[in-house]
Parts: sequence; structure tokens; C-alpha cells
Amino acid sequence: MPARSDTGVLPGLEPLLRQALSAPDYAAGAGSIDRLRLAPVPLVPEVRLLMAEDAIVLWARLEAAAGHVLPPPFWASAWSGGQGLARYILDHPGTVAGRHVLDVASGSGLVAIAATIAGAARVTANDIDPYSIAAIDANAHANGVELTLSSSDLLDGDADGVDVVLAGDALYHPAVAARMLPFLARVSAKGARVLVGDPDRGHLAHDWLERVATYEVPTSGTPEDAQLHRTSVLKPRRDKWTTGSP
Repeated sequence: MPARSDTGVLPGLEPLLRQALSAPDYAAGAGSIDRLRLAPVPLVPEVRLLMAEDAIVLWARLEAAAGHVLPPPFWASAWSGGQGLARYILDHPGTVAGRHVLDVASGSGLVAIAATIAGAARVTANDIDPYSIAAIDANAHANGVELTLSSSDLLDGDADGVDVVLAGDALYHPAVAARMLPFLARVSAKGARVLVGDPDRGHLAHDWLERVATYEVPTSGTPEDAQLHRTSVLKPRRDKWTTGSP
């Protein structure tokens, strides 16, 4: 069973999680658009996730239940970059097998779950959104895997003690990329393996990374991904990142 994390009371979320987990055969489009459904990930059908019928409507429902502004429910979608990175890990299990893996900005937990299936010795799924942590826990349960959950902000550190750091679609905004890229550089400089999944959202430092795989992404998914038909998996170029700063 997955490790649980004390995220406190998250108004509106627990009933949605229980409902989706109790109805695994629920078909998209068959019910309310403010609910979650458990379904295979298009590019990674080995993994099932709790995904929103309409993330914007779900967001409004959760904010109404909470009575205050919440961050966008990035955890309720299978983002293109995460799908590509999860696919790569399952196709190349030696990347993570037997290693301690950190999935940073884990979102739904897709990449962390894929790393566990691929044989990682220990996988930590990290996200600062408590709703994400609750969703990751539920997704881990749905896939029968065990994860360590972390809600700490790790980006000022260097992931000491971790063998592999995975970042699936974690460069979705300039401000996020401005913190994420130096973190990944420090991790790489310490000798850990770093893999990034990105559908070229425009915030990627291409001269510091080299592409190791490219995947065609099914067109269904988040509205932000509607025009993104490919996603890449990249790793640091050692000649560019050995100093620990991009």
C-alpha cells in the first residue's frame, strides 16, 4: 500500500476520489463534468490515473468547497511531458531499476508510478500542492504501488542521497523554470541522473540538454496540450552542466 501523508482536510476532494476509485469502469462523458474518472493514460496505458472530465470546472468546484483560492489542479490531468517521460522509463527500466528516485513536481504521480513499476528501489513523489499529494496517494493505491510522499519545497537543495531525479512537464511557466533548471543542474553536478520530459512549452534550456527520445502524444488531454503533438525526453549535457549552474 502507498505511504500516506497528512495533508489535513481538503474540502471537496475526498468524495471525488472515493467515487472515482469505486467506479473504475466509468466512461468519459458519461457523467458530471466536475468529477474525476479513473482511466488508462493514453501514452502509458499500463498506468491508470484519476483524471478530470473538465479541469476548469473541477477547479471551480473545489474552490467553492474550500471557500478560498486554490492552485490549478495540475494533478487532475496527464500532461504531455509526464506521459513521455513515463513512457521512456517503462521502455528503459534500467534507467531507474534498483535506484532511489525522486519525481519532482509530481502532479498526478504518473512518472513516480511508472518508475516504481519499472523496478526502482524507492520512489519519492514530491509536490507542494496538498491536493496533489492526496491525488498521488489515491493513484498509487489504484495502481497497487508504494510511494514515499513529500510536500516540501525541494528546489533550493540538491536532492542529496537520490540516484535519479525525474521532472515530467515541470517547466510549464518561466518562474517555475527559473527555479527548476538550477535545481536540476545542481543535482546533475552531484552525479545523479536527471531526466526531463517536456513538450517544448518554450521555457527549456535546449543548449544544456540533449534529447534522448521523442514521442507522438495522443491529441486528447489538457486544453494547454491541444496544439502539442510531440513530447521529448531530455538529459543534461555533461559538458554544459558540470559546474552545477545552467
